[in-house]
Amino acid sequence: MSRAMTLLALLVVCLIALGLGFAAYVRLAPSDPGRWHVDPLTAPDPTSPNFARIDRLVALPSAEAAALIARRARAEGAVVLAEDGAGTTWIARTALMRYPDYVSIRLIPEGEGTRIVAFSRSRFGYGDRGVNQARLARWLPE
Repeated sequence: MSRAMTLLALLVVCLIALGLGFAAYVRLAPSDPGRWHVDPLTAPDPTSPNFARIDRLVALPSAEAAALIARRARAEGAVVLAEDGAGTTWIARTALMRYPDYVSIRLIPEGEGTRIVAFSRSRFGYGDRGVNQARLARWLPE
């Protein structure tokens, strides 16, 4: 094998190793609740367009809305990162690369219904191709 072929093979192996290392980091990176568990009412918009917000009033009691959201989130494999009196933050993962997305939801009783304020954002990447908006549409009651 020529020296050029050897260097090319080494370069390819290094690129594959870097790709696998990045994929492992994305999948295994710890999620800090102190950073990702936010109040969707007050959390600022990220600088990148990889997020979605929804603020809507639904005709369900808060307990029913919470149970419905939890059932839909868990059906997609999401897990709770943190919860407190202000809301719950879920970790949802993208289908192909399993990138973590964070979905913070606050339920506020309002009259006979519930105001749902939700903020879904991607941890990695710049654009989300509408993934966060679509997720909120699937999870939240109308």
